[in-house]
Amino acid sequence: MCGIVGYVGSKNTVERLLPGLERLEYRGYDSAGIAVVPEDPGEPIALEKRAGKLRVLKEALESHPLPASSAGIGHTRWATHGGPTDQNAHPHLDESGRVALIHNGIVENYAELREELVTAGVRLLSETDTEVVAQLVGRAVVETGSLESAFRLVVPRLRGTYTLLAIHRGEPGTIVAAKHHSPLVVGFGEDEFFLGSDVAAFVSETTRAAVIDDDRIVVVTDAGIRVTDYAGAAVEPERFEMSWDASTATRGGWPSFMAKEISEQPQAVEQTLVGRVHEGADGAAYVEVPELTELGDDVLRSVTRIIVIACGTASYAGHVAKYLIESWARVPVEVQLSHEFRYSEQIITPETLVISVSQSGETMDTLMAVKHAVALGARTISVCNTQSASIPRDSDATVYTHAGPEVAVASTKAYTAQVTALALIGLHLARVRGESHPLVVATLATLPELVKLAVETHESVRSVAHELRDTTSIIFLGRNVGYPAALEAALKVKELAYIHAEGFAAGELKHGPIALIEEGQVVVVIVPSKDAAPLMHAKVLSNVQEVRARGARVIAIAGHGDALAADACDAVIAVQEVDVARVAETAGLAGATGGDSAAEPQLVASGADLAESLTKIVPLQWLALEIAAAKGLDVDQPRNLAKSVTVE
Repeated sequence: MCGIVGYVGSKNTVERLLPGLERLEYRGYDSAGIAVVPEDPGEPIALEKRAGKLRVLKEALESHPLPASSAGIGHTRWATHGGPTDQNAHPHLDESGRVALIHNGIVENYAELREELVTAGVRLLSETDTEVVAQLVGRAVVETGSLESAFRLVVPRLRGTYTLLAIHRGEPGTIVAAKHHSPLVVGFGEDEFFLGSDVAAFVSETTRAAVIDDDRIVVVTDAGIRVTDYAGAAVEPERFEMSWDASTATRGGWPSFMAKEISEQPQAVEQTLVGRVHEGADGAAYVEVPELTELGDDVLRSVTRIIVIACGTASYAGHVAKYLIESWARVPVEVQLSHEFRYSEQIITPETLVISVSQSGETMDTLMAVKHAVALGARTISVCNTQSASIPRDSDATVYTHAGPEVAVASTKAYTAQVTALALIGLHLARVRGESHPLVVATLATLPELVKLAVETHESVRSVAHELRDTTSIIFLGRNVGYPAALEAALKVKELAYIHAEGFAAGELKHGPIALIEEGQVVVVIVPSKDAAPLMHAKVLSNVQEVRARGARVIAIAGHGDALAADACDAVIAVQEVDVARVAETAGLAGATGGDSAAEPQLVASGADLAESLTKIVPLQWLALEIAAAKGLDVDQPRNLAKSVTVE
């Protein structure tokens, strides 16, 4: 979860490293540091590191600039071993002061390695597992004569997950790196080279990159980049061109990355749809996801069970997918947390399809669960936002979202893009399995505009949110796709505003949670469309009456013109719902709003459930952001959290 960046080239090393660290600060912001090998051979490795946000390090560097150098490494930390202190910040030096090393991951056998060093008389200055590795590498350099050889000696001894970058006083202009179950990419500039925990580290400098596989050692000099396996055999890394523009990783005038990313959701949804919705010879639209055609229709037709694996926000996108895929493709779907999937007994057959969801493609729990699924013989599809990440490379097929870089720790546009991608997978599966949903496919074209209108609820949400700044508890209720929206909204409030929040299926209210309701308790209700889901609409409004009768203050996310919701609730944030009749008329599908579900025909047949899962989450994202902002909190970097969870 830490951010790492390395630079080799003729330009100012610190000026190259700092922008990379700024773009990686979302990966870790407990502390930060930089180390360089000075060009003057008489000077030792120069290092500056500070606890706190990156600005603290920048102020220190302004007071004490580091010397000119052609190679350096930088790090933003998310604390695991040892608290966020100057001493625990990376980089770490060996006892000679000639080796500096940074690390992303966890060395699980660090305690025994630490004891070995202490017994040998080495004085350790920090509480970290990383310093143990730095000391081992430093001693191995003395033994082997080079940093690369030292890595080959030390790295096989490490258990756990790691990406390591190191420099050595005796080898100016050189960085050596190693990777095992933790992300590492390299960038190719003009006469300069970069390393990073993701491409954001160097996206403003080059679009040419390569992804490094597990159990590789990378040596970077001014002559180029050389990759080998641990035994020393040369390996050619997979190269790719980045599609992200550097400007997408800046705030662009917005007060926060999160606000900017909420506003970018219409484009994220639209870009995820591009190239996957086609017009047939008869003029009717259909969904074909090119990445899934490689699996073959026969394979997809043979699927008898789907398991969606993910963590956090991505798992709630998976919960939405369960409703959609079961309705459209008629295949049973279950959603499991990745870390539970791996450590519980799984019944997997060749007809089992495992769909993993991860914005970064490096979520360690999900990566290890995918490897477990592959070992058990399942077919695997990943939904990911990052090119050539680890999870896609371990999967049979990958459906990329096209949300662009997401910098804020709390996920917003990645979530809506994931829901969109999962819906496309569901419609592709439905088509190859002989299930036709023309009105749902026609509804896809309306989604970007509907999400845009949902984004415009910001001002109406702001006034409600500011009234909630002092509340200590919020309950969210929803039915069908509104249930995962309630879970996701509660997570956002916990992440950003540090308020206790819970999401419940509305029908579960009477089975226990109603005991929490007392005078003044805030309850936010996601109200289904009264046109597309009249039965659920009535049931949810009954739930509203139940909590209001016990003194709750109720805020509704409901459709424009929903007078029943307005009468029943204390406040309503109105969202434009899909106009099923207009979509059907435009697509020449008049009368096609029926479906297999006798209770809620339009909800399933029209794609109103998909539309609601996207539009009604947006004001809830704004709500969490604005409550946090009213409390004066940092919405981009909430305490104790990091963007990419790259440790188990």
